[in-house]
Amino acid sequence: MPGPFKTEAVVLRSIRYGEADRILHLYTAERGRIGAIAKGVRRPRSRFGARLEPFFRTRLVLHEGRGDLSTVTAAQTVHAHPALRERRGALERATQACDAVLRLFDAAEPNRPAYHLLCRELALLDADPTAATRAHGLAFRLKLLLAAGFLPELASCAACGEREHLSGFSASDGGVVCDGCEANAFPLTPEAHGFLVAALTRPLAEAPEAPDPALRQADRAIAETLEHHAHVRLRRVA
Repeated sequence: MPGPFKTEAVVLRSIRYGEADRILHLYTAERGRIGAIAKGVRRPRSRFGARLEPFFRTRLVLHEGRGDLSTVTAAQTVHAHPALRERRGALERATQACDAVLRLFDAAEPNRPAYHLLCRELALLDADPTAATRAHGLAFRLKLLLAAGFLPELASCAACGEREHLSGFSASDGGVVCDGCEANAFPLTPEAHGFLVAALTRPLAEAPEAPDPALRQADRAIAETLEHHAHVRLRRVA
């Protein structure tokens, strides 16, 4: 029912509204994605300061009214991630990560694995200057597919179950396919397949590297899975 509530959230997007307000897209631990308004936040003496900028992880007190937007009444920074804002590559990866969560998780339903994955990604990009690689961005996106329930089959042919001769990827079939089931697939090299498996099984901080052609194929496999099963189209990871 309407009233005040507390939550921890990551600011995915912040949009100017009126003379001094901002509309916020938040991803929260307890409620999933929510919209909020921060009134007067753009005024020089705002009590929120800069604590509601994109990529901030923050503890919030909000008031839920009858409309679609809750009102921010208090904010306390958990992690500002200042270093990632100083590096172009990290900033681009953080923007891609938040946009992916914004597009893929559009309901007010909690998904703690997705929330903690996003928090981990932003913390890594802030702490490690070498983390903003294409391979790292793809590893994050693949793990996000797992959290969303759209992970493609990678261990055996998605069409017939064959575990050998996996040479293609078919989003419509649901993952990798063998030589005999590749009619609707695009070619997937062993390097690309190996990258997908390693990126899924290793911790995010230990995302594997791979040659550019393999990364392009992995990117296509992830993108086509998102488009076919989640009906979400994201910009490719460059």
